[in-house]
Amino acid sequence: MSGLTLHYIYDPLCGWCYGAAPLVRAARAVPGLALALHAGGMLTGANRRRMSPQWREYVMPHDRRIAALTGQPFGERYFEGLLRDEGAVLDSGPPTTAILAAQSMAGGESGADLLARLQHAHYVDGRRIADAEVLAEVAVQAGLDRQRFAALCLDIDGERTQAHMAASRALLGRLGGHGFPTFALERRDGRFAVLDVGPYLGDVQAWQDSLARAIVQEGGGADSREGGMGGAVCDAQGCALPGHG
Repeated sequence: MSGLTLHYIYDPLCGWCYGAAPLVRAARAVPGLALALHAGGMLTGANRRRMSPQWREYVMPHDRRIAALTGQPFGERYFEGLLRDEGAVLDSGPPTTAILAAQSMAGGESGADLLARLQHAHYVDGRRIADAEVLAEVAVQAGLDRQRFAALCLDIDGERTQAHMAASRALLGRLGGHGFPTFALERRDGRFAVLDVGPYLGDVQAWQDSLARAIVQEGGGADSREGGMGGAVCDAQGCALPGHG
């Protein structure tokens, strides 16, 4: 075991994080690499949003771009259902709490699995993943006990979720990250190397090979590539297209 950890700073409602989901899945399959999730709370508090025609017009070109670059599917129930559902609220807090509850129940792999399922529920199935009932249903599909999950969500919601998101944003600041998603490899000596994942979007095998080489090199950084995310990040104002930061 090399002792390397891939830190992933994300938000469950970040479009580019959904675009990076295949990279997360590939990283989980690299032997000797641990994955640490850090949810930054992109749409919480004053930044929560209610669905509106203006929001739909804003996000659709970004979503189309993400799909084109990464191959990630976006469903009609998302484009023509959720994005037209003006009763829906975009709130990162409840799904973050749910992921923390899953990790508490069954470890980090369970949290990563629930994140992937929630992203699919949002972007493909067009479901309201800030709703407690939806979160519980997805958790059950992930093999978690419904009653224990619900109890843990009540316990973690509020102060513990806020503390986690504050710590994630602090880490993002220390790393010099510009938004979500941000990936950083922690070496055995405790040093961090922020990974340039933009060129790997849509090239999952190259990304996985790079991480595997980092393991073999006993803590050396993954291969660097020029270009970066090119503006393809999300923050509290939304998700920016490459070249339109």
